Amino acid sequence: MNDNTIITINRECGTGGGEIARLLGEKLGIKVYGRTMLEAVAQQFGITLEELDRVKAQKANWWSDFCRFYQQFGAASYKTGAIADPTPTSVYYAEERLLRDLAEKESCIIVGRAGFHIFRDYPNAIHLLLIADRDARIARIAEKQSLTTEEAAKVVDKVDTARDNFVMSVAETSRHDARNYDACVNITGLQPEVAANFLAEQIRHKMATL
Repeated sequence: MNDNTIITINRECGTGGGEIARLLGEKLGIKVYGRTMLEAVAQQFGITLEELDRVKAQKANWWSDFCRFYQQFGAASYKTGAIADPTPTSVYYAEERLLRDLAEKESCIIVGRAGFHIFRDYPNAIHLLLIADRDARIARIAEKQSLTTEEAAKVVDKVDTARDNFVMSVAETSRHDARNYDACVNITGLQPEVAANFLAEQIRHKMATL
């Protein structure tokens, strides 16, 4: 096991977790990996990011999904060809392999991707959950995407449900369970820069003890 530090950030939709992660990476001097990393995973399955999102949002029977993944794995490797018929579990294992490869090479921040579960036994990992009041999250999405309040509420609920389903399918735990994290932070009313500064200070203290 190497000495790289891995910071995982799970977040409710509308908290600005992606922006906070980017600012945090700048302050700590480490790379951030999130949605853009999915392009590599999507390529492995020969599908688009939108199709990959729909797969991850599905509820799954974990054991049958797991068996299907290994049947596919035996027929096509990650490096030599696309894997047919992607499932939430096969997508998870593709992401897990990629993230573990990254962790071997460098310290980094992982946004989403059930990172808290992938690195649950990693000694140099710090796991964070960002939450905020629902009204504040809806307001942020409405402003960011130029939506009405009602439209933004639907987006928040849809995205949160999809993330809930994915984590429950692959980790068999709620992504809101505080026991999965080192810290759960309610950032309601905090600007991304302020939230990033606060988290950076706490993480530096934590990293000093690892």
